[in-house]
Amino acid sequence: MAKTLFITGASSGIGAATARAAAEAGWNVALCARSADKLEKLAGEIGDSALAIPCDVTKRDAVTDALSLTAEKFGGIDAVFANAGTGVEKAGVENGDPEAWHDMIHINILAVLYTAHAAIPHLKKTKGHFVVTGSKAGRDNMKGSVYSATKWFVHGFGENLAEEMREWGGRATVIAPGMVNTPFFDEAKPDKIQPEDVASAVVFALSQPRTAAVREIYIMPND
Repeated sequence: MAKTLFITGASSGIGAATARAAAEAGWNVALCARSADKLEKLAGEIGDSALAIPCDVTKRDAVTDALSLTAEKFGGIDAVFANAGTGVEKAGVENGDPEAWHDMIHINILAVLYTAHAAIPHLKKTKGHFVVTGSKAGRDNMKGSVYSATKWFVHGFGENLAEEMREWGGRATVIAPGMVNTPFFDEAKPDKIQPEDVASAVVFALSQPRTAAVREIYIMPND
């Protein structure tokens, strides 16, 4: 029976690329994002192994319901990829926009926590895997960057969650890319990391034997 991967931020960029790569590797994929049209289109491209679930990951009940729908559709959940994230337009602290910080923290931090909290009961049944999108920004000090600080949280949380999950045979992995050519940026970045490169890293982490827990994959552009 095929394993099942639940993906947030699945409508474009890294999430969509990971859905395609995982489906190609034989996984069922549940696609969670706010854009219903994009999700339906992607699910149609992938076929019967894909389930589109429009969902706002900053709403706890919506995440819980989406995971339940996934488990009901495919018989269980083997892995979760908490990929939804965002940045802010105004850099720094002094010149930053506190309202934008509020929204970013809800997506980059609270949505990850909500997803993990709701996913663990499902993942315990399968000794499953929780994957989360970190960043090079979560490994470096960046002048005044509140976005970077949210990713530092993700990196710390990923390790802490891994220690909790190992008690029942689960695993957690942080995927930490540098600049990726995604809609996150206003202009295309063809010479940077491609979404498919990150997707490959996710599938690699998920495919490792039970004796190996890949805690972090750090990816940088090669050009």
